[in-house]
Amino acid sequence: IRSIHDHGAGGHLNSLSELVEDSGGLINIGNLPLGDPTLSDKEIIGNESQERMGLLIDPAKMELLKLTAERERAPYYIVGEATGNKQLQFKRDENSCPIDLQLEDFFGKAPKTVLEDKHKPYRFTEIEYTPGKLHSYLNNVLQLEAVACKDWLTNKVDRSVTGKVAMQQCAGAIQLPLNNLGISALDYKGVKGVATAIGHAPVAGLIDSRKGSRLAVAEALTNLIWVPLEGGLSGVSLSANWMWPARNPGENSRLYMAVKALSDFCIELGINVPTGKDSLSMTQRYPDGTKVLSPGTVIVTAVGEVSNLRKSVKPVLAQNLNSRLLYIDLSTDDFELGGSSFAQSLNAIGKNAADVKDAAYFKTVFNTIQQLISDELVLAGHDISAGGLITALLEMNFANCEFGLDLDLDSLSKADLNRILFSEKPAILIQVETGSKAFELLTENNIRFQDLGKPIEERQLKLHHLGENHLFDINSLRDVWYKSSYQLDRMQSGGKHALLRFKNYKKHDLFYSFGKSFTGKAADLNIDMNRRKPTGYKAAIIREKGVNGDREMAYALYLAGFDVKDVHMTDLISGREDLSDVQMIAFVGGFSNSDVLGSAKGWAGAFLYNAKAKAALDNFYAREDTLSLGVCNGCQLMIELGLVYPNHPEKAVLSHNDSGKFESAFLNVEIPENKSVMLSGLAGKRLGVWIAHGEGKFNFPCYKDNYNIVMEYGQDNYPGNPNGSDWNTAAVCSNDGRHLAMMPHIERSFLPWQWAHYPENRKADEVSPWMKAFVNAREWVEKHQK
Repeated sequence: IRSIHDHGAGGHLNSLSELVEDSGGLINIGNLPLGDPTLSDKEIIGNESQERMGLLIDPAKMELLKLTAERERAPYYIVGEATGNKQLQFKRDENSCPIDLQLEDFFGKAPKTVLEDKHKPYRFTEIEYTPGKLHSYLNNVLQLEAVACKDWLTNKVDRSVTGKVAMQQCAGAIQLPLNNLGISALDYKGVKGVATAIGHAPVAGLIDSRKGSRLAVAEALTNLIWVPLEGGLSGVSLSANWMWPARNPGENSRLYMAVKALSDFCIELGINVPTGKDSLSMTQRYPDGTKVLSPGTVIVTAVGEVSNLRKSVKPVLAQNLNSRLLYIDLSTDDFELGGSSFAQSLNAIGKNAADVKDAAYFKTVFNTIQQLISDELVLAGHDISAGGLITALLEMNFANCEFGLDLDLDSLSKADLNRILFSEKPAILIQVETGSKAFELLTENNIRFQDLGKPIEERQLKLHHLGENHLFDINSLRDVWYKSSYQLDRMQSGGKHALLRFKNYKKHDLFYSFGKSFTGKAADLNIDMNRRKPTGYKAAIIREKGVNGDREMAYALYLAGFDVKDVHMTDLISGREDLSDVQMIAFVGGFSNSDVLGSAKGWAGAFLYNAKAKAALDNFYAREDTLSLGVCNGCQLMIELGLVYPNHPEKAVLSHNDSGKFESAFLNVEIPENKSVMLSGLAGKRLGVWIAHGEGKFNFPCYKDNYNIVMEYGQDNYPGNPNGSDWNTAAVCSNDGRHLAMMPHIERSFLPWQWAHYPENRKADEVSPWMKAFVNAREWVEKHQK
């Protein structure tokens, strides 16, 4: 591929013209794919259909493209050529050429647009509140959408696909969406990755658009700070997405000030903003003349290269009584309430918003905390943003079932406690061991910090300020915080399952039993992490159009000692592959054929109604030296084809989850005594594993004794049993133990950093217990290979 361009705004005209902007090109309109033959040339050229890409390819490589596209069932169209004549033409025939322009005319410098506007600041009043109503205010703030639990949003999207997700939204034993940032590994072997985080401050931006910009950058950075980054702050890049009701009186002026403030702040911090986008028509007009303006907002996305993802810090209080909680202010500003969630809960905006007054100090704090994290001196950490200090303190306790905090806030300010607790000025909390080197490093770098207090065994948050003592029940406030998620979940899961999730989320905390024999060391499983030579034990990844779990499965099998080959269904259908040299096959997860007509129905049809593919499968299963594994969509395929219990007169069925929606979770499973080749060595263990499916409910037509249930969900009700499967079934195997079908994704859980919650006392583990399953398969093949 010489050049590539997505197909979006501007349609074919934008996508294809930019591919040939250096040379010129001829596009044949008649070769562009159409779903409607009545479209005019103008409509075709400007069409903004998504899910298309424009490629510029060397003609000598077209045969390779053709073969690859046919194998992957990816439609492609040759629509034109680069010409070298500096001319852009969209042509239908000799008599019709709707676009025929010189490149310099098409891409030439447009005249500068000059916008004139008058500054028109918004005027807001001070927030009025009653200091003695702290607890009442807290209840309201915790239920605001910006502050409240986002579980309703995160539990319905796949947060484990690729097996490279090292940090997603959820944290702790209770798996609540509290993480500050997301981390994706660059590969399965190393510890480098990419971290992303976002920030925005739309309401504060109404008070002062310049402050809104700085706060958005500050929030993104205080979210990103919790993993060691290559180069520290200097290694961070930002993307700025401007959402603004431009062309309204005063708004262009506010936009200019916001953009300049962000630019100046980033220059002072020494970071770049190489990309972004804008939506400058955020105005809604109604037939009666009413006009509603969206608050001008910049959404900042921060990205950085991670030097060691295994050193990431979570916002989950470590249960360490010999530790202290430190407060570090990055704003050097007062405890302002303007633009805060507290103000919003009072139906107000406020007169003064918080700000970052000293960019140089912000930079110093950021890089110092990076050093502490790299040196593994930070036990837990959280940024202070939506909901203020009180929310951050509570959230650090929410994902646990035990412990609380006893804190003295006198060192923060003599101001009213509501201002201290609800101000959203940029700051962070870090938990460090008592007397650790962290105190010395902070002092050496002139970082101003306040030692607020320590963890306690009681399940309470105790706050002391100017002689007053305040007691907060963590568990009851967690339910208040979760309540908004429950109300939103009712709209997508229905009242029954939303209520079950609300009642059970804190009861289904993760706990494990790895067994004494598991050391976590790859060498103890006879795994060579640096293997390069083939072993002669062959496994094949079987995939169909739409699956997405092939690469993580391939690496898990490779790490276990298999030589892995990639087999697409088109290889089997065409006869290019017959599986005769393969000892193990793995049907992988995903959404084959978009689950049209039901999960794996189309995939099963590809075997049943193509003679060569069916013969290859039948011959493989007729052999006695073979193993098979189906995960998620692959499990659905095995059940649909009857590969696990071919002699049963009535097939088991995998139906839609009882909740009626896609479920994504990291949860407990238990492995009973069993005859599975892969899982027998894990009997008696209780482990954590990813699930991600919409149709995972096992429905069995026969009695339980007719099935070999080899993995069970760790809870017998929702959401611990995410789909309502009979007998909490998560996996079944054939009577001889060779063929295993499971819904959980063990291929996304074989490395410790892939787990959403891994035991703190096992940080040195190289592999998780699930690696044993793949090793068992390789050892069996080694023993039975003919």
